[in-house]
Amino acid sequence: MKQPTANTAGMSLTERRRYAAISAFVVYVLVIVGANWMIANVGTAIPGAHVLPVGFGLSAPSGVYLAAFAFVARDLLQRLTSMRIGVAAILIGAGISAFVSSTHLAFASGVTFLISESADFAVYTPIQRRSFPLAVLVSGIVSDVIDSVVFLSLAGIPLALALKGQLVGKLWVMILGGLLATAFRKLPIFQYSSEAQTVP
Repeated sequence: MKQPTANTAGMSLTERRRYAAISAFVVYVLVIVGANWMIANVGTAIPGAHVLPVGFGLSAPSGVYLAAFAFVARDLLQRLTSMRIGVAAILIGAGISAFVSSTHLAFASGVTFLISESADFAVYTPIQRRSFPLAVLVSGIVSDVIDSVVFLSLAGIPLALALKGQLVGKLWVMILGGLLATAFRKLPIFQYSSEAQTVP
């Protein structure tokens, strides 16, 4: 007897949240890995990294654009699941990064994401109940500053060469992230509820 195929249109809200959470988890991991690969391979070489232009005559480590998208994916994942799931994604992403970039960059990235995850949790969690887009934007900006200083320091990338560009580059994508969050908040699966924090 032929088994019925999955039909997202007929899924319950809980099932759709589960699929959305899995998608956000995968995107988060891939973005972490992709950002580390770019830093190691794409752009103009400087001590410890490769850089790309971000405007205003500034340059930043080339993973800056993907790293900023990681913040948006992280916030979506936290809205659908919990902080510990986000931490799991970071550890997996850092582990894979060691094979596509370098152990040094993977370590710096993993530690940085864990630190910024904690900062994001403190900022994002209380704000999201009132405004999801605002939570994504504000937590992203806070994480931007913390992440940039910590990562560049751990990776051995001179702050004088990359900090300003890192901040500017991530800010562009954070603004885009706020706009995306405005669109996402209209979807039922992203509406805040206690259930959304405990997707099975």
